[in-house]
Amino acid sequence: MAMNPDPRVDAYVANSAEFARPILRHLRALIHQGCPAAQETIKWGFPFFTHEGILCFMAAYKQHCAFGFWNPGMRAILQKDRKDLREDLRRITSPRDLPNDRTWLRYIHEAARLNEAGGPAPAPRPAKPAARIPTDLAAALRKNKAAAATFKKFSPSGRNEYIEWLTAAKRPETRTQRLATTIAWLAEGKPRHWKYQKR
Repeated sequence: MAMNPDPRVDAYVANSAEFARPILRHLRALIHQGCPAAQETIKWGFPFFTHEGILCFMAAYKQHCAFGFWNPGMRAILQKDRKDLREDLRRITSPRDLPNDRTWLRYIHEAARLNEAGGPAPAPRPAKPAARIPTDLAAALRKNKAAAATFKKFSPSGRNEYIEWLTAAKRPETRTQRLATTIAWLAEGKPRHWKYQKR
């Protein structure tokens, strides 16, 4: 724990939903283990951790928690490990959703190193929320459990790729064809741009 814990962060954790408290406590402990010099504060109503600038933040909502690194250089590091990891950290529902402690500490060390190296660190853009599921896609997903399970597992951006591709169809025949392809690919566990992924 921090040498000088901020009582406002203590209060934030204590006042969070029951499911969120162990997640926030775990994140907080790992941040201070990975960067002992990190300081705590509250910004925009959420706990932030600083070291040579803003290091990271965490937040609790009604049904999930969120975590984000502030330095834009962390985006490439997270995506190197897993393409959708940054998005998944925006919707944490249990400690099991987090990378293992060893990996997490490596991320903290990297974030601290990037801040120490200097340079601008603009605020990250908020994660794009999932678009509304069209009625024809929703109906097709209800009829195919495998496709529905894959769609549910995708990050909001992963779901949006399919939704936007479907809704961009200008002709009814094109939309019908894309819907069939969408369900077929989802049933096979494939993301929208699976053809372009490295094998």
